[in-house]
Amino acid sequence: MQYTKLFALAAVFISSTLGAPLDIEARACASTCGSHCYSSSAVAAARNAGYDLYSEGSTASSYPHVYHDYEGFVFPVSGTYYEFPILSSGSIYSGGSPGADRVIFNTNNQLAGVITHTGASGNNFVECT
Repeated sequence: MQYTKLFALAAVFISSTLGAPLDIEARACASTCGSHCYSSSAVAAARNAGYDLYSEGSTASSYPHVYHDYEGFVFPVSGTYYEFPILSSGSIYSGGSPGADRVIFNTNNQLAGVITHTGASGNNFVECT
């Protein structure tokens, strides 16, 4: 019990010192694309935004669109796959420059993966770690 109280006090101290709540999940990297760290909640938010547009038959600057997997990734879910930008700013993509990073999802709104142009040759992608 003492450790729990000590951790809680430390979290309050750190939070008040930094001026922001201590949110470990928000800082944890579920995917790293180049030097950009994405939490699982950021990945889910981008996937859901892309899927919502797909479901409505809408797009934001042509996203989402079919991802053809020319690179031959082995995804944990079956396709047809769609790609949608995930932004390092934390915002949801709504048009304009999509940046280098993408979430890949299928028609059942299942996450297939997170990929990036960073470190790839030409217009290809590599998997984020």
